[in-house]
Parts: sequence; structure tokens; C-alpha cells
Amino acid sequence: MALSSVFLLSIPITLIFASGWSGRASLKNKATWLVNVSGLIVLLFMAALAAILGLPSLDADAQYISQSKLSLVMMGLVVFMSVILIAFSRNYMAGEPRGGTYWHWLLNTLAAVSLVVISNHLLLFWLGWVSISLALHKLLTFYPERPRAALAAHKKFLLARTAEMSLMAAIILLYQQHGTLLISDLVAHFNAVAIDNSVQLTTVDHIAAVLIAVTALIKCAQLPVHGWLMQVVEAPTPVSALLHAGVINLGGFLLILFGPLFIQSAVAQWLVIIVAGFTTVIAALIMATRISVKVRLAWSTSAQMGLMLVECALGLFELALVHLLTHSVYKAYAFLNSGSAVYQDMQRRLAPAANPNLIDWIVAAVFSTLIVSVAVMALDYQGVWSVWLLLVLALTMLIAQRHSERLRSSIMPVLLLTILLVLSYSGFKWVFGEIITTSPALQVEAFSAVDIVAILLFVSLFVLSWMLRYQLHKPALQHLYIDLFAGLYLDEWLTRLTLKVWPVRLPVRTNIKVLDSTKATKIEEL
Repeated sequence: MALSSVFLLSIPITLIFASGWSGRASLKNKATWLVNVSGLIVLLFMAALAAILGLPSLDADAQYISQSKLSLVMMGLVVFMSVILIAFSRNYMAGEPRGGTYWHWLLNTLAAVSLVVISNHLLLFWLGWVSISLALHKLLTFYPERPRAALAAHKKFLLARTAEMSLMAAIILLYQQHGTLLISDLVAHFNAVAIDNSVQLTTVDHIAAVLIAVTALIKCAQLPVHGWLMQVVEAPTPVSALLHAGVINLGGFLLILFGPLFIQSAVAQWLVIIVAGFTTVIAALIMATRISVKVRLAWSTSAQMGLMLVECALGLFELALVHLLTHSVYKAYAFLNSGSAVYQDMQRRLAPAANPNLIDWIVAAVFSTLIVSVAVMALDYQGVWSVWLLLVLALTMLIAQRHSERLRSSIMPVLLLTILLVLSYSGFKWVFGEIITTSPALQVEAFSAVDIVAILLFVSLFVLSWMLRYQLHKPALQHLYIDLFAGLYLDEWLTRLTLKVWPVRLPVRTNIKVLDSTKATKIEEL
């Protein structure tokens, strides 16, 4: 086996051994625990560094472990998130009676995620995919006495089994059609099909592409199978960070991995653009109605995952990878820093945003359009325009809403920030375009039907967001706000259907006040 493959494989193996030790170890010996955790972190860094350096191959038959640029980038993300979560959990879970159980399943989940991102064999990939869900289920039910968490975990458990069966069906179809389970061979074949106009995808390939798209949509908690994501926030905060930063985005990784197949199947492409597109718009609007920090972040994750899948449907796989990485880092920080929500709310109350006037909007639109246009010309960009329009709309919001009610801020700092954001966006897009080299035959044309639908979705999101923020006094928008606050009642429908298909007995939360009054009555009787 290639030496670099050994180092890559050492990461999940190390995590598995650590999980086995943590399940049996006594947390009373803190010194021993810290030494072992420190050793684990050092080993993870060494393994990741060796993998990224790409040590020379010793055996050409090392086929089951992927050494592609995509796998190495994803493994770097897994290692980084593992170190952060381990370091944060050490203090967060200190004194927890079931701390050993937590560490056991956390490390198991991280091991399964690392196995998925380095797998070049479909069966190994599927086993890692299933292991992630099973290990994560134990973390989501870490407090089994909480009915809301138990119901959410039950719904996710059933949806995860559905996604796994869908993925397995796609694997079986691909194997029967092409006679190989190696992901690299399948991707090379579909790239060749895209280049050769005389060859077309078979019906079996189209079905497999749709099944892969369904798996990604379920994994990324897209509407209407999103409700569990909003309700698992009762799990420990590091679990929420792990879920939102390193697990739920694997649906996007799946579409990026099988991009040459997915983008050539019009049915799969339209399924994703419709479901993920509407999820992006609706989830982003619902997020604005939420008060709880964790729930807002959960709705934000659903919307961001939808946008990432839309980018895949537009053929922008390099942009989807940038989105995946940056969203993971941001969401991990947001959840682990959620304890400062009170301080941030006080800041917003002390300096509430002022309503922009017409001049503010015009200036913002002109500057954002000008800056983005310069970036497009500098890159000599040829492709879909919807993502650049989305960037223009986002920057327009940023520039127009720069003022607070007590301070009339200068436009120059915001403009400099805008230029920096556009440069970062363009730079990352170019760099990751070198990592994920897509054939020109797989690129979606500008102003194609898919591009136009994406443009309409992004404009609708901008307009509705503006109306809900600045025109909420109108009765029609107040009714819309109420429906959005209820999540359009989609989760209630899915919950009833889930419990009808597979009922579950939920734990009954003990009413402390009732117990106290009962004890007091007995004491008085005595």
C-alpha cells in the first residue's frame, strides 16, 4: 500500500482506538486523559501533514484509499474540526457523569467521517456513511430523558436509513452497469462520456444519479425533511457544532464527488435545483423569524446547504467546495461561541440598525454592481450569472444597511470590506477551480433554464427579505410572517407521517414542581 495511504488510513484508525479507550477509561485521572488527548491531536496533525505532502507511492495497488485533491482537502477539514472539538469538549464536558460515553461516540463519529472522505471504494464509502449516522444518533440522544431530542433523533434515524438505502441502490446500479466499485474509475468514465458526444448516459446511470441526488437532499436536511435539524439543538453544544460543521455537509461532498455523473442527468439536476432552491429561500426567510440562537443557526444551516446544492446543480463544484469549507468553519465557531449571544444582543439593542433610504439603496447597488463587474472581467469568466447576481444582492444589503440609528457611519470602510470580500470570493473560486478540474463539456451555459431559475430564486429571496424587514406593517406580510414563524407547518406534517409509519414511545419529562409539592404533602402528613 502507498505510504501516503497508510498515513491517511491512520487517521480513522487512531480515532477508533481512542474511542475504544475513552469508553473504558476513568475520567478521574485527568492527567492521563490530557496526555492521551494531546497525543491524539499530535498524531492527527502528523498524519494530515504526511497525507497533504503526498509521500511517494510504494504500491500501485493502493486503490481503496483516495489520494485525490478533493479527499486531501476534506481530510484537512476533518483533522482541523477534530482538534477544535476535542479541545473544546475537554472543558465543556468536564464533570459530566456520562463523559466517557460522549467521548466514545464523538471519536467514533469523527473516525467514520474521515473514512468517508478518503474512501475510493463504494462499499467502504457506504459503510463509513452508515457508521456516521449510527454514531451520531448516540450523541443526539445523549440526554435520553428529553422528549424533544428523542423525537428529533427518531425522525433523523428513519430519514438516515432512507438515504442509506437510496445510496446503496445507486451503488448496486452503478456496479451492475460498469462492473467496478472504484469511485475514481466511475468518475473517469463519466468524464469521458461528457467529452465524447457520441456516448450518452444510460437509463441506469440516470436512475443512479437521481438516487444520489435524493441521498444528498436528505443528508442536507432540505425541505420538507428538515425538522429534525431544528430540534436536535438540545444535544450538547459540541455535538451541534459537529453536526452542522462536519456531518450535514456530506451531502454536498457526495454531489461534488459524483459531479460528472450528476451534472449530465437533467432529472437529477432539476430535482436538486427545485428542492434545494426553494429550501434556500424559505429557510433563510424562516431564520429571520427565530429568536433562539441555536434554532436560528439550524435554519441557517438548512438554507446554506440548499445554496451549496444549488451551486452543484449549476455545475459550480469548485464554488460548492469553497462553500462547504467556509460554512463548516463558520458554523463550528458560531455554535461553540453561542454562549456570547446575550452580549451580542445587548450590542444590537444599544446600536439598532437604521432603515436605509432610497439613496442608500441606489449607491449600494451601483457600487456592488461595479465591483463585481470588475471581478468578472478580470477573471474572464464564462459561465452562469446567477451566482454573481447573488453576490451583488448580498453586497447591496451589506452597503445599504451600514448605518445604525445612533451613528451615521462612513461608506469607505464598508466599501473596502466589499472589495476584500469580492477579491476573496474570486480568489477562492480560482484556487479551488484548480483543485476540482471540471471538463468544459460539464459546464452549465449562461442564461440556460437552470441559470434563469436560480436568478429568479435569488431575486425572490432579496425582495421578500427586504419586504419582511421594512414593510412588515402591511397585513399580508404579517400573515406571511406568522406562517414563516410556524415553518409553514411542514415539519408538523412530516412528524405525523413519521409517527404513523413508525411510532415511538417518547420519554416523559419529570415535572419538578409536582414532585416537590408531592414531597411537601407527604412531609406534612407525617
